[in-house]
Amino acid sequence: MRRIIFIFVLGLSAACRAGDSKGEPFTAQTSIDATGDVIYNGIQLAGDWPPRGKITREPLATPPYLTAPPAVIPIDAGRQLFVDDFLIENTTLTRAQHRPEYHAANPVLKPDQPWENEHAAPFSDGVWFDERDGNFKMWYWARGVVDGESLASTCFATSRDGIHWLKPQLDVVPGTNIVQPDEPEHPRNSALVWLDREDKDAARRFKMFRVLKWSKDEPGMKSGWHIRYGTSPDGIHWITAGDSDAVSDRTTVFYNPFRKMWVASLRAGDNKVGRFRRYHEARDPLAMLHWMKPGGQSEAIDWISADELDPSREDLELRRTPDRQFDLPPSQLYNLDCVAYESVMLGLFSIWRGQQMPPRPKINEVCAGYSRDGFHWSRPDRRAFAAVAANENVWNSGNLQSAGGCCLVVGDQLFFYVGAVAHGVSFADPGNVGLATLRRDGFASMDGAAAKGTLTTRSVAFNGNHLFVNVDCPHGELRAEVLDEAGAVIAPFSAENSDSIRADKTLQAVRWKGAPDLSTVAGKAVKFRFRLTNGSLYAFWISSDESGASHGYVAAGGPGFTGPTDTVGIAPSK
Repeated sequence: MRRIIFIFVLGLSAACRAGDSKGEPFTAQTSIDATGDVIYNGIQLAGDWPPRGKITREPLATPPYLTAPPAVIPIDAGRQLFVDDFLIENTTLTRAQHRPEYHAANPVLKPDQPWENEHAAPFSDGVWFDERDGNFKMWYWARGVVDGESLASTCFATSRDGIHWLKPQLDVVPGTNIVQPDEPEHPRNSALVWLDREDKDAARRFKMFRVLKWSKDEPGMKSGWHIRYGTSPDGIHWITAGDSDAVSDRTTVFYNPFRKMWVASLRAGDNKVGRFRRYHEARDPLAMLHWMKPGGQSEAIDWISADELDPSREDLELRRTPDRQFDLPPSQLYNLDCVAYESVMLGLFSIWRGQQMPPRPKINEVCAGYSRDGFHWSRPDRRAFAAVAANENVWNSGNLQSAGGCCLVVGDQLFFYVGAVAHGVSFADPGNVGLATLRRDGFASMDGAAAKGTLTTRSVAFNGNHLFVNVDCPHGELRAEVLDEAGAVIAPFSAENSDSIRADKTLQAVRWKGAPDLSTVAGKAVKFRFRLTNGSLYAFWISSDESGASHGYVAAGGPGFTGPTDTVGIAPSK
């Protein structure tokens, strides 16, 4: 079989070789035997999956799929992002990490009802776009007065544009937007709402996982924290489906659609590392909630933590006293929410950077990470993806927490919602909601300057026949080539025959004179090389559709999409 190489070329200001990323991994890892399943992107999992490792504060090993990538990488699933070196054989381009910008309208949701008092924000919970009625939907934690009683609850809001939110009056607690009032003996902490478009039972389309506290032993249930799993056809009316084994507070859940696995992101901790995460997976959500074996042994394993590359806020007055040993580790992993975005798992890590002296709030900031096997992670940028403005008189003075679903695709942008503590508020957990926006696929770019630079991919394989890129080069140029294994150009896919792309678009077709599409090289091992001058390349992908539909996952959805994946190409902005 003839092996083929695709070539894209870009200009740059400084050369970098694939593999030069600094400080990117952060997972507990051991060596992995290649005897397990081969997943969607060609990565072979360990036979004993998930792998076991030891949590420490040392910078942890590079994910195994980066040190030993597949010989040929399938790229039919989603836009191919440059968040790590998985796809890159060699390059003279420079990788840049990007962070979202806060919206001028923040906070986009704040407490203004008696049952909210000072507290109305996701503590994970969820923000999703529901294509069935064209609404953005938010579930959030509230804490105020209900029928004369101080009570916490889970509330619901809707929006047509993701910026202006309404709190509808519902029939669960008449006259309020409460969808799950807490039972006084079972107060909630964090929660997770998932819009499950893959469940064929319409009654289970929405799933909620609330972390509730049992104040005393009950029949079949020990005192302490447990996850209560509920289902709903509309996200408003819920029935209980089951309760979990014992957990700690601030535990969450996510779904990995690449492997069809539900995963519990379990809070754990010790005095050396502080808070970290444990992992338990199962194909059924109820099975995922039961990790204890007969005899008291746990099937959940140590997973990830913050490490010494995560800075603490030594510029602030922190509480560090001998009686609070758990406050001494300088940075800790407070929470991890995850979602499938295009061809990767996106992780939003709430990194605790120290406990301020009361009454000032915790210093949690949301950081970003990426995984291609759903377990091992790269975190190339330890800066805050969504930052606190500590001690300033603003909505995000402290304790930022991500929303379940992580992000939404809204036209050319990604929408991220975070809960935060406003300045001067006495309650320690998030009480209002901010929106941050980022270019679609905009986590990282490969950048070129005045001199032409190149990026050559590893060997890849695809079944589609149309090439697309997300590129910003209105004052530069992008061209692409296709080469065979020996480096010879496959006619007519030369740089000279390639379109000269001078555009700033999140979806841009690449074409060659003399060829209607890439069908003559589909189904073969190939490499791409890009040539770029004065611009940034964010992603490339092969589509079976002239629309540019990537068939990758679109996180929590967005206007224009009809399901969990992109089958329509670019989604229209609201």
